[in-house]
Amino acid sequence: MKRSNPYENILNVNNAGNLQLLWTSPTSGGILSSPVVANGILYVGPGNPGVSAGGIYAVDANTGAFLWTYGSPFQDVIGSPAVANGTVYFGNTDTLNQNFFAVNAATGLPVWTYRTGNWVVSSPVTANGVVYTLSNDGNVYAFKASSGIKLWSYFTGNQQGWPNPTSSPALANGGLYVGSGSHDNSLYALNARTGAKLWSFTAGSLVTSSPAVANGFVFVGANDGHLYALDAQTGAQIWTSDNLVGMETAPALANGVVYFCAEDNFLYALNAKTGALIWNFNIGGWTRSSPAVANGVVYVHGGDLGSLFALNARTGALLGTYPTNDGFTRWGIFSSPAVVDGTVYVGSEDGNVYAFGLK
Repeated sequence: MKRSNPYENILNVNNAGNLQLLWTSPTSGGILSSPVVANGILYVGPGNPGVSAGGIYAVDANTGAFLWTYGSPFQDVIGSPAVANGTVYFGNTDTLNQNFFAVNAATGLPVWTYRTGNWVVSSPVTANGVVYTLSNDGNVYAFKASSGIKLWSYFTGNQQGWPNPTSSPALANGGLYVGSGSHDNSLYALNARTGAKLWSFTAGSLVTSSPAVANGFVFVGANDGHLYALDAQTGAQIWTSDNLVGMETAPALANGVVYFCAEDNFLYALNAKTGALIWNFNIGGWTRSSPAVANGVVYVHGGDLGSLFALNARTGALLGTYPTNDGFTRWGIFSSPAVVDGTVYVGSEDGNVYAFGLK
């Protein structure tokens, strides 16, 4: 999913330190999914394997008022939903049905489902009437978005179960890029229309990070502690970061800078062309959340006590810290912030969606 919002014009470096809690909205359980906002509605999936929480929730993005939910307590939604043309797409960890779902965005009524061979932890992406996702059965799937008809699938390798794969596809210029999450340690580039393999790149360990694509580069992290910058057309390595600690978060790109979190508790900002370090910031705890960049501010969810951090994107200076009660959790902090029209939304393992903004 896209981790930057170039259209945000309300929050900035001068006021992001003055955020206040606007509302919280409870769901059925701890939230690992990242919220998505479309047409004034926020969609998020509570889910924590082995806990009675699941399905997809829709709430009013302005008030947090509950609108509808779809799914059973055993249909845990770990990946973030995708919304397009009035439909919400998401997968789950139901070990019996293992379905991928499309539901009406306004009502929550089912549109279609597809049964894969295992969990769908990956967050789907949509474009040109097609929805793409990665299943723990090892396949990348492309479905016709309106009907659920499978257009193609590509087998990347045997999967290992939770937490792999956490990689979600990225689309750019007719290419679909996705980490396999399996022990082939590879990132794949596929033709988005046909599913034909264009190239693959092998890292030093599991590629569970979701890739980000911009300006002819693909950026992806691996559990070997490196962030890799690759040529989007050929897969050739352009640069790699210094050896850090494993990473499972998706990089965010804005204004020639790539932002990402590593398991050493730091948020990093690197020059996207060269990989040179610009700044880093200790968020005080390990996170699987991905940063979000909007209008000169980087937002990241993490820390041992669970907080939303707002940082100056150019300097790394801390602008504000806002509690989410999400620390010391079983799975770590997963939910990534979303910035839309002056509000920052994030899910917490305390079961609530938090909305921060200016009053």
